[in-house]
Amino acid sequence: MASPSLLSGGGGSRGRLRRRRKPKKITPSLRGREEVEGGKDANPAPAPAIKLEELPVLTRWDSLAAEMLCITSSSSSPVPLQPTRRPRAPSDRAAPPGIAGGGNVRLSVLSVQRDVRRSGPAKAKSKFATAATVQENKTMEATKDDVNHLPIYKLDPKLEKFKDHFSYRMKRYLEQKSSIEKNEGGLEEFSKGYLKFGINTNKDGTVYREWAPAAQEAQLVGDFNDWNGANHNMKKDKFGVWSIKIDHVKGEPAIPHNSRVKFRFKHGGVWVDRIPAWIRYATVDASKFGAPYDGVHWDPPASERYVFMYPRPPKPDAPRIYEAHVGMSGEEPAVSTYREFADNVLPRIRANNYNTVQLMAVMEHSYYASFGYHVTNFFAVSSRSGTPEDLKYLVDKAHSLGLRVLMDVVHSHASNNVTDGLNGYDVGQNTHESYFHTGDRGYHKLWDSRLFNYANWEVLRFLLSNLRYWMHEFMFDGFRFDGVTSMLYHHHGINVGFTGNYKEYFSLDTDVDAVVYMMLANHLMHKILPEATVVAEDVSGMPVLCRPVDEGGVGFDYRLAMAIPDRWIDYLKNKDDSEWSMGEIAHTLTNRRYTEKCIAYAESHDQVPCVILEGNIVM
Repeated sequence: MASPSLLSGGGGSRGRLRRRRKPKKITPSLRGREEVEGGKDANPAPAPAIKLEELPVLTRWDSLAAEMLCITSSSSSPVPLQPTRRPRAPSDRAAPPGIAGGGNVRLSVLSVQRDVRRSGPAKAKSKFATAATVQENKTMEATKDDVNHLPIYKLDPKLEKFKDHFSYRMKRYLEQKSSIEKNEGGLEEFSKGYLKFGINTNKDGTVYREWAPAAQEAQLVGDFNDWNGANHNMKKDKFGVWSIKIDHVKGEPAIPHNSRVKFRFKHGGVWVDRIPAWIRYATVDASKFGAPYDGVHWDPPASERYVFMYPRPPKPDAPRIYEAHVGMSGEEPAVSTYREFADNVLPRIRANNYNTVQLMAVMEHSYYASFGYHVTNFFAVSSRSGTPEDLKYLVDKAHSLGLRVLMDVVHSHASNNVTDGLNGYDVGQNTHESYFHTGDRGYHKLWDSRLFNYANWEVLRFLLSNLRYWMHEFMFDGFRFDGVTSMLYHHHGINVGFTGNYKEYFSLDTDVDAVVYMMLANHLMHKILPEATVVAEDVSGMPVLCRPVDEGGVGFDYRLAMAIPDRWIDYLKNKDDSEWSMGEIAHTLTNRRYTEKCIAYAESHDQVPCVILEGNIVM
């Protein structure tokens, strides 16, 4: 099979560029950096790819990793655990053995997964059940012997040394999945949160819901009530969800289409205005310097809604990907639009024999120079390039040309902007009442951004619904998950040089909450669209990242082969043609995990050099 490839597209733009810094990357050999007995380092020369299980494993001892999580079937065994936030009330997440609820159990991990699928979703007790309402489920425990049957151990026998880690990880995944099925009717229903939260209009009126458990009072304000919320106070339920229903006025929605709205709430005696978290469109008055973004209620009449006309193209055996930033794709020094890109650029992409387009900067981001990686409004189309209907036109036009469309999705972090982003909802509450972790754990010091709490029930609802929203409403065919390395580890890859030692991947540094979220996300995406293409950006070389969830993997389809563009740039900039090593090039091209597919590419936005001339960014 030919190696998939990726090239970047773009043009010029205006503004000050603030490039997001990646974690320190010392790309490991995915076949391992051997160490011989006696402590003498071996210096392996580049060689053709061989099966992972045929290679020596690193033997460098790491005292922290050596005290790995130990799951056993006996409650008397010690269980060193990474810090985790316990629910405030009994939860479906069974306590790790040795902490609570131990004892011998006989239910298979794999049989639990099969039984859950057979039984179908249970009736939800509440539309908005949270982790605090989940009752203890003793049937979800699994024995250590059952984990021996995970298929990943046959693919890579070196993983058997870390069965305790995979036992805990799979168990957490199955418990979370079962809890969602019991309390929300299943992952697919759970991921329809955008039909319940935010502003939705039905035949009886307009309903607005927002999760803000720390708020003391709340109102919905906007153009429809002259920004006076006195008559539009919201009510809070026991789960921290505020809601209000507004009746139609003379048969028409009280909140007109394309009108500005904001969520006003009081905390600590102070009223603040924020853009609704689930808003589907946000705009800014470009004529006013420093003007804040406004949430916009997007609900066009049927005559103005774009209707998709073309089916999704079939999934190719090998994706040939054209990466593009719509705003920078034009020839003029101006922000290009979705329709301009669809009409002018897509035909050229098709003519050059690509079969997939990967779009950057789709979700709204108030700081344009972030390339779309500091997202402020996760359900809103970037308004600089047009409306939601314009983006639908672009995707449909791509499908008409036989091009699949992937979206660069950023669930690894969020903008730290307060007035126009999710960070504005974090006003001192504890981690159970926020989208993000509190303290240092909730802040990425290199990216200057906030970090999600993937163990929180409402955060899972928000992020999983976000994926479904873009796939269902805009017909995206898959995603490139940005910053996966930051999600996988508590250290986020900052100042870490990954060597390929498996202890670096499966230790107390591993963020199991984030891994479980990605497993749920991949299961959901392939349930909604079996032919979805989901790509992970990871610089660490995490094993089984791209193996199916039911095998014990994380579930991605592809991983980016990120060493290749770095090698290519290094050769072009720093080496004479006579210094090019064919062995080194071959080693870089073939250095990939056995049975895991890679996207091999020459350059992306990470490699594009930037020169600032008179305020314009020239790529």
